[in-house]
Amino acid sequence: MKSQDVADFLLGNPQFFEEHSDLVLQLEIPHPHSGRTISITERQMLALRERNRYLEGKLGEWLQFGKENDSIGEKLHRLGVALIAASTFQAVMHILNFHLRDDFDIPHIALRLWNYPDNAEDLPEFAKVGEELRAFAETLLQPYCGTTAGFETSSWFGDIAGHVRSQALISLRKGGGSIGLVALGSDDERRYHSEMGTLYLERLGEMASAAFARILRQA
Repeated sequence: MKSQDVADFLLGNPQFFEEHSDLVLQLEIPHPHSGRTISITERQMLALRERNRYLEGKLGEWLQFGKENDSIGEKLHRLGVALIAASTFQAVMHILNFHLRDDFDIPHIALRLWNYPDNAEDLPEFAKVGEELRAFAETLLQPYCGTTAGFETSSWFGDIAGHVRSQALISLRKGGGSIGLVALGSDDERRYHSEMGTLYLERLGEMASAAFARILRQA
């Protein structure tokens, strides 16, 4: 019989110790730290204290996550309000760069749009983008987070491209199709990774998409 078999039996037969009450007096349970033997009651108290410490630690983590989420929510709100008030393409670009760098501490930001008004090709944001990357943006239903290796976007960061170790790529969309791509870069290879949550990046993409779609339509 394995130890798990014994545990399963006791869990399935809670009346066992009522039927064998004398056995409780004979049991010797080792203390989890000192090695001395203790009573079942004392061992239960130790287990409850350990459980309380664990739950207190988890509660502390949840409170910290809540504070961080509140802070991010406030930053996104400020960004959204500013984008609504923007009336020119230059204003939208300034707002995005300012808020992402100052509020979100994102050091490297690049952007390309392929739906643009006439005579706008001279701006870096409207530089030619390869068909492969445009096709990738079209299928990007949620932000890509990971390495810059193999991506055309690595060249968008200019002279500091060699220092960018990770990136987030956010598709800008209008209707059902993509109109551009935002690239957020970091010198930290773990800043953007494949296992991270992307909810706030998605919200950022939705707000930026709406702002650019409005401005480009006016242009």
